[in-house]
Amino acid sequence: MAKKTRKAKTATKKKTVAKNSRQSKALVAKEPRRLKAAKYKSFRLTRRIKHPVKLPSIWRLTKAACLILWQNKDLFIGITLLYGLLNLLLVQGLASNTDVGNLKHSLNQLFTGNVGSLVSAAGVFVILVGSAGNGSSQTAGAYQLILGLITSLAVIWALRQILAGKKIRVRDAYYRGVYPLVPFVLVLIVIGLQLIPLLIGATLYSIVMTGGIAVLAVEQILWALLFLVLALFSLYMICSSLFALYIVTLPDMTPMKALRSARELVRYRRWMVLRKILALPVMLFIAAAIIMVPIIVWLTPLAQWVFFLLTMAALVVVHSYMYTLYRELLNE
Repeated sequence: MAKKTRKAKTATKKKTVAKNSRQSKALVAKEPRRLKAAKYKSFRLTRRIKHPVKLPSIWRLTKAACLILWQNKDLFIGITLLYGLLNLLLVQGLASNTDVGNLKHSLNQLFTGNVGSLVSAAGVFVILVGSAGNGSSQTAGAYQLILGLITSLAVIWALRQILAGKKIRVRDAYYRGVYPLVPFVLVLIVIGLQLIPLLIGATLYSIVMTGGIAVLAVEQILWALLFLVLALFSLYMICSSLFALYIVTLPDMTPMKALRSARELVRYRRWMVLRKILALPVMLFIAAAIIMVPIIVWLTPLAQWVFFLLTMAALVVVHSYMYTLYRELLNE
């Protein structure tokens, strides 16, 4: 009797296990099948992977960055004026390295008429842009680099606090925003190393062209292509590392961790992000030209000082645009 009872229990357990197994298989069969997530590897021919989040257009990014600056104009004007004052005292001095009046007079002798004056003013503006940032000595260049680093950290900290809904003052940005200086510099060193291919390509191309090594058109095209490839390689790398400058200013953040986080931000959309970054210097050049050319034509004595203020404000505008793009990349 006991044996029959044990056999009956064993059979019941087997039936229960088989029933549960059939039910689990049925549930698995009903679940929708999913494709394996695609993986992307750099510098390999793979099918393009679309990122699920679409970035705003360049116009919307520019508008948002300008709106942040306009809504907090007192703060950023104060940072710009302090940055300019320190540059005057430590870097450039009151004497100008470029005589705008003489340049304009020399170019007016080549170009005459109303159109000629505009062409002359545009030429003077290009010369001013080319000479921007050139210190009179190595000491002045070192001061300029230090001031740029400190002001950049102050602007980044100010942008983060403003977008968090906090009210700050100019002195707060300099007192409390400069603490991650060492990690910031380390990330900048990495970006400098990533720019080495671009510098090598530019040096080789300059030597080949000026030295008369490449004479035929085919040779010149091949050297130009080599320079283009090396330049794109550097731009490809710094496309993510630029955002590490903003990530590394977060508390308890290391440079390597910031670089890895930045690579994840631009994954699957690196070239799209690169286009938005490259659009920034183009827009700055056009905006500065619109302001400077009429001043050079009609208010020549003020041109040098207006250009100086524009170069000081350019640092704030660049960080505002890049930080706005950085926040958009975080919206996933």
